[in-house]
Amino acid sequence: MSLVKRCRHSRTGGLPTLLVGALALVTTLTGGPATAAEQATLHELATAQGKYFGSATDNPELPDAAYAAVLGSEFGQITPGNSMKWDTTEPAQGQFNFTKGDVITDFAQQHGQTVRGHTLVWHSQLPGWVGALPPAQVEAAMTNHVTEEATHYRGAVSAWDVVNEPFNEDGTFRTSPFYTAMGSDYIAKALRAAHAADPEAKLYVNDYNIEGLGAKSDAMYALVSELLAEGVPLDGVGMQAHLAVQYGFPYQMQANMQRFADLGLDVAVTELDVRMQLPADSAKTATQSSYYRQVTEACLAVERCVGITVWDYTDKYSWVPSTFPGQGAANLYDENLLPKPAYSAVRTALGGDDGGEGGEPGALKAQYRSSDSSSGDNQIKPGLQLVNTGDTAADLSDVTVRYWFTSDNGASTYGTWCDWSPIGCSTVTHRVAAASTPKAGADHYLEVGFTGGSLAPGATTGEIQLRLSKTDWSNFDESDDYSHGSGTSYADADRIAVYVGGELVWGIEP
Repeated sequence: MSLVKRCRHSRTGGLPTLLVGALALVTTLTGGPATAAEQATLHELATAQGKYFGSATDNPELPDAAYAAVLGSEFGQITPGNSMKWDTTEPAQGQFNFTKGDVITDFAQQHGQTVRGHTLVWHSQLPGWVGALPPAQVEAAMTNHVTEEATHYRGAVSAWDVVNEPFNEDGTFRTSPFYTAMGSDYIAKALRAAHAADPEAKLYVNDYNIEGLGAKSDAMYALVSELLAEGVPLDGVGMQAHLAVQYGFPYQMQANMQRFADLGLDVAVTELDVRMQLPADSAKTATQSSYYRQVTEACLAVERCVGITVWDYTDKYSWVPSTFPGQGAANLYDENLLPKPAYSAVRTALGGDDGGEGGEPGALKAQYRSSDSSSGDNQIKPGLQLVNTGDTAADLSDVTVRYWFTSDNGASTYGTWCDWSPIGCSTVTHRVAAASTPKAGADHYLEVGFTGGSLAPGATTGEIQLRLSKTDWSNFDESDDYSHGSGTSYADADRIAVYVGGELVWGIEP
């Protein structure tokens, strides 16, 4: 995914019990009578897990009393979207204005929240005078800016995104006035200046598209490893997590977080949202809920993942529609400040008592990889494995798995094979069936079952290598198949459904 980020905000249902609870909460905070008992907030649930749960905000939103009531009660941490950026705080060289940022820190203090400062050094939203400086003067200007702002907010800001978005998508360093003047050394210089100005604040390097394993996250890993080896003050890595349902979930996000944690760094999810092509529908909404849940679960699984911040919590003030025309509906709450299914998914992942809807995960999940580099030959070769994420054993004889594909106007009869599995292909059943209600990309499905056996908590079946073909051996076109993916390593697969006793416990049906 290529993401060009501009963080200026543009103004543009969940379960019934959640709606009632949220409305009651807003009513209570604005002085009216409560109509339902308050439930634990996202931040309270996260705190019980040793994490925080926060939201971005900005000055134009705060006069909205209903918005501010939810912001001040549901979230324990806030990040200013724009009011601490260079073009706002130092519009002319040496002339500082912290008025807007002070409004954010005052709000946080009044509501018992921590503040993440965002951001000290970034290539974007710079006042024109920075880019006009001779390279020999850039370091002094950067050091002065970092020193003045970090000193002003000392004690009011608990963590800083000191350097924001230093990398291109291929892992090379992004060109900026700072890189042009100092090379990659500008990052260490900015971190040292921030630490000198506020030794108590946690210091981060922050970027997007580094949530999963890949070239960009590898570049970040190499950078922070070098900084630590040189003794540069650095406390953590911020993973923005601006996700989109049409681009798939970041590859091995938990493992990626863990490798940074293993360096002795904290990890924070700093700008989470999950956008979609509009209009929203049930399938996109289910995928969005799954992504929010998976991010939350990844953070919970890594001890040094300190928390999650959504960017902002409501579609009413999302930056997405103005930056990605035709896309939106990216946040936990809708434009009327009512919680969406994604909110319920996060609550459930955090240990809340919300019941899941169809497609929410149970104790089993499916993982998939493509075993065939060609999407246009005469066989489909999905690699599948099941993982027991619960705390009790699963009886495999009650489990079925469905992988959806299209027949492409070929034969109506099929052959299926299990080529290898560590649990033994003799225990694996497989057949092709026609979908009762054909959909785009899904007029048939491969159904996999088991003759017996059990799967212990935390265990996996291991790889089940499967094949299917038409009896006339004509070619498929897998490129538009609902369950098909191009990944060659195992990853969670939301478009493959898992059923226990005929009831959907994982995945999103077409």
